Amino acid sequence: MTDRVALFDMDGTLTDTNALHVVAWWEAFRQAGHTVPTAAIHRAIGLGATDLLERLLGPDRDTEGDEALKSAHTVLYGTWFGRIPVLPGARDLLRELADRDWRIVVVTSAGDTELKALLRALDADDAITDIAGGAHVTQGKPHPEQVERALRMASVPAERAVFVGDSVWDMRAAARAGVAAIGLLSGGLPKADLTEAGAGEVYRDPAELLDTLDDSAFARVASG
Repeated sequence: MTDRVALFDMDGTLTDTNALHVVAWWEAFRQAGHTVPTAAIHRAIGLGATDLLERLLGPDRDTEGDEALKSAHTVLYGTWFGRIPVLPGARDLLRELADRDWRIVVVTSAGDTELKALLRALDADDAITDIAGGAHVTQGKPHPEQVERALRMASVPAERAVFVGDSVWDMRAAARAGVAAIGLLSGGLPKADLTEAGAGEVYRDPAELLDTLDDSAFARVASG
């Protein structure tokens, strides 16, 4: 069994879905009578749904409307399930790491139906070892619980892991778990935000990371 694990976020990291989430949340808020700027929604993508609602609507909101908002987002986002775009190099990156004897665990807050659609679009099940999904943890990113669960699933210590994500929440979760973090700009956030949140290095997208794999945190952890 390999002694190292590559942890990957899904939305904005392997699949080009952040903008779809933004539009779906914006419309869900609009239908419920809330005016929320798309820029604010974008910066909240990567949080679990409850944390996203608290960040955007505040802790003093009427939480009785939360489930309706979540359901509206799910329905709206689900209209794209048959045509989810995959980011350049995503499949090849996962398969190259698997070929190099890395275990690969996807770390995501996506629900079961959404996750199935994402995995179907990604079409890289042969490279993925496990899924650390939101249904199995009580706290989403930036809390480290999801990352720590992924480490336990792989039976690998934090220093033998690398986390790849696109949001500040990904970077903070990795940092709090003691895992080396790589940020990708494919989620739409600026490099400075990812670096400030804990990214040790930042790449444009999975394709650029693949092209420089031998100079990345993956090479350092593999040789350590």
